[in-house]
Amino acid sequence: MIVTPALADANNGNWQTAWRWQRFLAPLYPTRLVKAWPDALAGEDTLMIALHARRSAAAIAAWSTTHPDRGLAVALTGTDLYRDIQSDAAAQRSLALAQALVVLQELAPLALPAAMRAKARVIFQSTSSRQVLPKSPRRLRVLMVGHLREEKSPETLFAAARLLATQRDIHIDHIGEPLDPELGAAARATMAAAPNYRWLGGRPHEEVRRRIQRAHLLVHASRMEGGAHVVMEAVASGTPVLASRIDGNVGMLGADYAGYFPWGDADALAALILHCQKSRHWRDGANLLEQLVAQCRCRAPLFEPATERSALRCLVNELLGEH
Repeated sequence: MIVTPALADANNGNWQTAWRWQRFLAPLYPTRLVKAWPDALAGEDTLMIALHARRSAAAIAAWSTTHPDRGLAVALTGTDLYRDIQSDAAAQRSLALAQALVVLQELAPLALPAAMRAKARVIFQSTSSRQVLPKSPRRLRVLMVGHLREEKSPETLFAAARLLATQRDIHIDHIGEPLDPELGAAARATMAAAPNYRWLGGRPHEEVRRRIQRAHLLVHASRMEGGAHVVMEAVASGTPVLASRIDGNVGMLGADYAGYFPWGDADALAALILHCQKSRHWRDGANLLEQLVAQCRCRAPLFEPATERSALRCLVNELLGEH
C-alpha cells in the first residue's frame, strides 16, 4: 500500500511517483494508493510506502502503532529533506519510525541526520524515453514547467525574461498553475513587459511532455527539490536543462554539469540562455547547447524505467524479508 498526499487530480510529482510505483509493483504485489490510513481495507495491508515524511506523518504513526512488525518505507520530498526534517517534529518522527528512507537523487542522503543515513535508499525516478525532435533553427525555445509557488522560484524566470525582452530569437514558455495568486499576477505582468515570454497556465501531462520535446532548453529554477520529475523527463527527451545549483538538481544531473546557475540569480540564468542561443551554430567545440545535450545523454540511463523498477522491487523484497 502506498500513501500519497496527492492523487490523480493533483497532477504533480507526488502523484506521478505513486502511480508509477503502483504499476511497477502490481505484477508481483497487489498495491493500492490511499491518501490516508487506516481505512476500510487497512486489514489487508502488509507493507506501507509513504510519500512525504510530514504530510503522511499521521498514517506513518498509525501504521507503526498498529503494525510495528511490518515493513515501512518513507519516501522523502525536497521539502522534507531541505526544510521539514530540520524543525518539524512530525517529520522527524517519521524518519525515526521508518525502516528505510527512499531518496530520489544521489546527494539526498547528505541532508539526513548522520544517524539516519544508513536507512537511505537512492531510487532515481524514471520516465519513458521520447524521440529527440528537430529543433527550430531560427529561434531558441525555452520552457519552464512547474506550478507557480515559492519553492519553484518562478520569480527568477520572470526577471530573466525581462532581461531578454529584446531578444526576438529567444521564446520563453512557462507552464504551471498559479498556486500562489501573487505569482500568477507577476507572470501576467511579465507577459506585458516581455513580449517573448508566455505563461500558459496548467496543461495536461501529455501536452507538457510534447512541449518539452520541442524545446531547446528546460529551465528548472527551484529553491529546493528532492529530485524533480520534470528534470528527468527533459533528459529522457533529449532536451538539456538549465538548473539552479542546489543539491536536488546536482544530485540528478551530476557535479560536473555545465548548465547550472546560482539559485535566484536571474542575470546568470539570462546569460546562460543567451550563451546557448549565440553558440548553438558554432563549430569550434564551444557550442554550449551541444555540450549540455551530451552531458544529459550520459545521465539518461539513470532515469530508465527498468532501473527504477528493479530498485523499487529490491526495496520491497528487503522490507518483506524476501530475497
